Amino acid sequence: MVYLLVNQLKNKVMVDIIAFGAHPDDVELSAGGTLIKHVKNGFSVGIVDLTMGEMGTRGNITTRKMEAEKAKDIIGAKFRINLNLPDAFINISKESISEIVKIIRTYKPQIVLCNAIKDRHPDHGVASKLVSKSCFISGLKKFETFENNISQDPHRPVCVYHYIQDQWIDPDFVVDISDDYEEKIKAVMAFKSQFYDPESQEPSTPISSIEFLDSIKSKANLLGRSINKKFGEGFTVERPLGTDSLINLF
Repeated sequence: MVYLLVNQLKNKVMVDIIAFGAHPDDVELSAGGTLIKHVKNGFSVGIVDLTMGEMGTRGNITTRKMEAEKAKDIIGAKFRINLNLPDAFINISKESISEIVKIIRTYKPQIVLCNAIKDRHPDHGVASKLVSKSCFISGLKKFETFENNISQDPHRPVCVYHYIQDQWIDPDFVVDISDDYEEKIKAVMAFKSQFYDPESQEPSTPISSIEFLDSIKSKANLLGRSINKKFGEGFTVERPLGTDSLINLF
């Protein structure tokens, strides 16, 4: 059963970008600054979490729902949807593809952001393949999905980009988030149960230390430096990027 944080499908709007994450906080950690930047520039974005993150050591489903909603508001996303796929057991199936295709056909994004092509957490690489395949299948007319018993029209996003997570991957391009980094961190820290909190009595995890927060800044700084900016977020592509002007590249 798909869990909707608000009545998105009832009050649907098309968006320019949808960012998918295997777990709540994946998007904030690796693409939060990029989303914030595009919202500031007048573009509309949505967020889709594939799981509730219910297998995580810290927090619970209730706290993570509340944290996800708070982070959504900080980013300025139009909606946040959770597909309630099984955490730690995401698989590529017709059922899971159908749920993602329904969202893509409902909101018709031009750009989809999704998990890293490989990473420490095995869900991330699987989610990357699942979302990418769903974007392709969403453009197939003979793959039928329905909303309110009405057949949906096919829609294939123009581009699918994969953000970079825990493991380093050389980026194909980097987005300058120098003016958006502080807000990105606010969105990350909305997930209070997951990250550094000196008052927390929950068990320590690889992402709950203060050193992990330092690593977020270090990675953003390293990516920014690669394009002569203070902070950046990196992405990989599935096909070569195109442009009609060299002037806007830097």
